[in-house]
Amino acid sequence: MSIAEASRRTGVSAHTLRYYERAGLVITPVDRTHGGRRRYRREDLKWIMICTKLRATGMPIKTIRAYAELVAAGPGNEAERLALLEAHRAEVLARLAEIREHLTLIDHKIDVYQGRLAAGDADRLWAL
Repeated sequence: MSIAEASRRTGVSAHTLRYYERAGLVITPVDRTHGGRRRYRREDLKWIMICTKLRATGMPIKTIRAYAELVAAGPGNEAERLALLEAHRAEVLARLAEIREHLTLIDHKIDVYQGRLAAGDADRLWAL
C-alpha cells in the first residue's frame, strides 16, 4: 500500500513514517515501486504500530532502534529483547506510580471543593 494508505491505517503521518524509516526503526527495508515510491506491507504496518505504542509509553527512539535491530537480526537474541522490554516496563510502572500519587492529590482537592460547594461554603473555594 502507498505511504498515504499506510498513514491512514496507522494514524501516523507520512512524515513520521519516513522518519521511522530514516531513524532505523523499521525492521525490514520498505519496498519501493519502479518509480521509487514506498510500498508498505501489512507486516510493516504492524511493526510501525508497535513502534508507535512503545514511543507513546516514553521509550526513547534510541531504545526502539536497539529493539528493532534485535528483532531484525532474527532468532537467538530473545533474552536481550526480553531484558530491554522488562527494563522499559519497570520505567513505565514507576511513572504510573508517580501519576497515581498525583491523581490521589487531585481526587483529594476535588473532594474538598465538592464538600465546600455542598455545604454552601463557596467563599472558601479560593483556599488551597
